[in-house]
Amino acid sequence: MDFFGEYKHAIDVKNRVSIPAKFREKLGDVFYVTKGFDQCLFVFTKEGWEAFVAELSALPLSNKKARAMTRAFFAGASESTLDKQGRVLIPQNLKEHANLDRDVYINGAGARIEIWDAEAWAVYTDDMTSDMDDLAEEMEKLGISF
Repeated sequence: MDFFGEYKHAIDVKNRVSIPAKFREKLGDVFYVTKGFDQCLFVFTKEGWEAFVAELSALPLSNKKARAMTRAFFAGASESTLDKQGRVLIPQNLKEHANLDRDVYINGAGARIEIWDAEAWAVYTDDMTSDMDDLAEEMEKLGISF
C-alpha cells in the first residue's frame, strides 16, 4: 500500500480528524495510530502494523534502545476505526505527543500515513526543502540514485 499526498484538515473539539477520502479505502476497517518520529503520528493499515510489530518483536531484549523504541511504539498505539463521516478519534496521549492543535496535515509516507501539527509540518518542510542536495547525497549513500 503506498500512501502519498498532503492534505490539510482540522481536529474538532472531540479530538476527531477527517481522513482524506483517498486514504480511507486503503486503511481498511481497522488500523493503528501510534507515536511517530519527528513529533508526528504514524498511521498503519492492519497489515502494515503487523509487519511493523514483527520487526519490533525481532529486536533483541538485551538492547536498551531497542526496548525503549518498542515501548514507545506499543504503549502509544491505538487500534482505530473510522466513523461514518470518515473521521478518526485521536487519543489524548497521541495528540499531546504530536503537539496537535487545531490544524493538521495528513500526509502519505509510503507504507504509512503521518499526522502532523500544521505549524510543525511547515517548519519541517522548510528545513527539508532547504537541504534537498544533502538529502540527495544521503539517498545515494543508501543505494538510491536519481
